[in-house]
Formats: sequence, structure tokens, C-alpha cells
Amino acid sequence: MSSGLRLVVIMDPIEAIKPAKDSTLAMLLAAQERGWQLHYAEQRHLWLRDGVAHARLAPLAVYDDTAHWFERGAPVAAPLGDYDVILMRKDPPFDMEYIYTTYVLDRAREQGALVVNHPQGLRDMNEKVYTAWFPQCCAPTLITRDMHDMSEFLREHGRAVCKPLHGMGGRSIFVLESGDKNRNVVFETLTDYGTRFAIVQRYLPEIVSAGDCRIILVNGDPVPFALKRVPSGDDNRGNLAAGARAESRPLNERDRWLCAQMGPKLRAAGMIFVGIDVIGDYVTEINVTSPTGIRELNKQNGVDIGGMLMDAIVDILGGS
Repeated sequence: MSSGLRLVVIMDPIEAIKPAKDSTLAMLLAAQERGWQLHYAEQRHLWLRDGVAHARLAPLAVYDDTAHWFERGAPVAAPLGDYDVILMRKDPPFDMEYIYTTYVLDRAREQGALVVNHPQGLRDMNEKVYTAWFPQCCAPTLITRDMHDMSEFLREHGRAVCKPLHGMGGRSIFVLESGDKNRNVVFETLTDYGTRFAIVQRYLPEIVSAGDCRIILVNGDPVPFALKRVPSGDDNRGNLAAGARAESRPLNERDRWLCAQMGPKLRAAGMIFVGIDVIGDYVTEINVTSPTGIRELNKQNGVDIGGMLMDAIVDILGGS
């Protein structure tokens, strides 16, 4: 029965989250409401011994209370494969330590646990680069280390967004005009003088009026509302962490077409909880590490996205 499931969450320190906005907390509340047993670990609590994935796991209780949102018990060492579900919710940076962690999770998956999201997908699906697998869904995009090619792309399109491949939360995003005298220094900074890949996308002016919209897919199926993030008047970035305003809107026909293009492939790859970012008619990023937006969408639309995720997990496990 689904009420007996044991769930491990791997996340950043729970005492440092913002409980009113934290999507991982919303997931844990939904799991606890179903009677699941919660166990907590951080990245530093994982290890491999003779090919077996282990962790020091602390029993966890969570509360929808901004003053007291968790209680944590004493940790106990245990094989990760003995648990039913592992939620990998560690935020980027996506560095070598993150990759090593996915190896541990791969072993846990092979030893019996359902890992959300699939560790191989976490390694393979960089949120910027993975858009290349869906060119029909995206605006013109260039991923390169060549600064001359970046400059030519900017000249071709007149205005472009330039980003590092490893950033999150709106960090180091530049909007450039073709005649911008800072363009060379931006390209030099992002590529470290041609030694690192970066991404350049045609600027989508719809961000000013329609915002940067986050669509959540649960096991390939979209939540029927998008989180619309509208940049402030003095910023180009549609990121809540950069001061954008959060609103909500129903999915439109184009959104559903985009999700139909991407959802089956994501589902087949074991990517059970994914956030895609859409500006106007185009996907700009595919977030598979620790997508957010649950709390805002739940509050504005009366939905329970954490509950949708738990129901999908039960279906995948063949539970009732």
C-alpha cells in the first residue's frame, strides 16, 4: 500500500530554506499527508561501500508553518536501496560533486529505490544544452566557445540573450544589442576567452509583457497552470530570485503542444518532475535538477502539485 512507503529526500540544509516558497517542503508535506515515512540526508551524508549505496538518514517530520517547519531525529546509517523512493532535490551548482552524487544514486536505483529524477538524466540533461534535443520548440540558439561566432549570431538577430551553461536563478544573464560596445567583454567573460562553452539565444521580446513562464511536468504530463514571472521594470530577467513578479495563467494551445513534444521523451528517461521555461512560443530552458514554483502555483490556483507528484510515484511503483 502507498501509505507504507519510505521516502528519502536529499536536499540542501532544511534549516536554511524559505518554507513559504520551498517546493521540496511542499513535496514532503504531500508525502507525509499520505502516511509516508520521511528520511532526510544531505549530499555529504552519502557514500559507496563495495558497490552498495549508503546514507546517514535522519527521520523527518515536516509542518506547514513558517516558524517551525521541521523536526529531525538522530541519523542512522542504512543502504539507500532498501528505501522505496529517493527525491534528489539538491540545488545546483552542477559540479563534479553533483555528478559523483548521481553515481551513488545510480547504485541506489539499481539496488531497489526509485530515484526522482533518474540519475542519468540529471547528468545528461543540462538545463540549457538539453534544449538542443527539441529544436522545433526553441528560438534560434547557439552553443559555442567561439567569440566571433557569438558576435555574428548577435549581428544576425540584432538582439540576443547570453548565458553561462552552469548558472541558475538569473545569474550572469546578459541582453545585448548588435551595436553594444560591451559585447566583446561579455563574450570574453562568459567563455573565459574562448575556453568554455556558453549559450546565445535570440532575444524574445514577449518576456516584457508575457513574462518567463515555468510549466511543470509530472511524469511527462503538464500541470494545467503556468507560473508567469514578469521582470521588474529595471531588469531583463524573469527569475523570482532576480526580483521578477510571480503571477499565474492557464496553459494555452502552444504550451500544450510544447509539452506534447517533450513530455513523452522526458517520461521515458525517468524524468518525473521537470520544469520547462517558456517565453512567448519558445522553450528556453529545461530544468531537471530541482525545479521550483510549486508553492506559488498551489496558492494561486488551489492545486496540489506535490500531491500530483506523489500520485505519479505510486503509479510508477505499481502501488494503490
